[in-house]
Formats: sequence, C-alpha cells, structure tokens
Amino acid sequence: MAFEKLEASQITENTIAMIRDRWPLLAAGTSDDFNFMTVSWGMIGELWFHDAVAVYVRHSRHTFQYMENHSQFTLSILKPGFEQALSIAGSKSGRDINKTAATGLTPVVIDGGIAFEEAEYVIVAKRMFQSDLDYKAIEDEAIIKRAYGNGDPHRMYIGAISSVYRQK
Repeated sequence: MAFEKLEASQITENTIAMIRDRWPLLAAGTSDDFNFMTVSWGMIGELWFHDAVAVYVRHSRHTFQYMENHSQFTLSILKPGFEQALSIAGSKSGRDINKTAATGLTPVVIDGGIAFEEAEYVIVAKRMFQSDLDYKAIEDEAIIKRAYGNGDPHRMYIGAISSVYRQK
C-alpha cells in the first residue's frame, strides 16, 4: 500500500469522531521493539505554534513505558473492517501476547515511527509535553468515579505533528 503525505489541516474527517469512534492505534518504539494500543480519548488542534495531537495513556498500560522511552509516537487510524484487530489491541497487553501476530496487522515504518499498512490515516508526532492528569482536580465527581474508580491515572502526552499520511 502507498501513502501520500498531507498537511494536518488536510484531514477531511471529523477528528473528534476519528478519535472517539475509530479507536486509533497509538504506537511507540522502534522497528525492533514497539508496542501499540487503541485510544479513544485524544485531541487534534494547535498548541504552541504547532499542529498538535494529545493522547492519554494509563500508567498500567504496557505502551506507557514505550511512550516514556521514545519521544516519537504515531496514531494509525485504520480503514473500516479491522474492528476485531482494534478490539484485541485495546483489550490485550503486549506483556502477555504478541499483538502484531494476534491482530494480523502489518507494521510499517513511516518517518521513523511505527504505523500500520492497514491505516487510512497515519499521524506522526514528536512529544513536546507530558504530564500526569490529576484526576482529583476533576470537578465532576461522576467522571472521577467512572474513569478513575480503579485509581489508575492517565499521563497526557502532547506531540507536535511532524507529518500526516493518507492511504492512496
């Protein structure tokens, strides 16, 4: 498959729906050692004079250590038809299984980041900020109970978008 390079502003889909409903694959690491997971919380916009993307990773996730150890990460928004692969990527840990084999997805290196051949869009970003979310500062008690009842916090990563690709 071939990808064409775009500007971030040329993404034609609703980016809220893209993240919330299509569960992009967040990947970090090297071609020899990487991990990935689905995300459904995130944002795309502008921050500090850069097109930017924000993703949130719980400390307990295997991908967390990859995000900590590598400043570059990708979001691969898969084409429709890969719901089973997304379900595995979001519910199974790379500590326990080979997620690449289990999902049947094809990793590719794009601009130095790990992405997937089955993607409709790939966003490559370089971390420019990270911080734990202080869930105790959330003003809506129902959100705290629903999202953090288990006490497992998220770390927010904001990356400057270095490139965007769309499947031809």
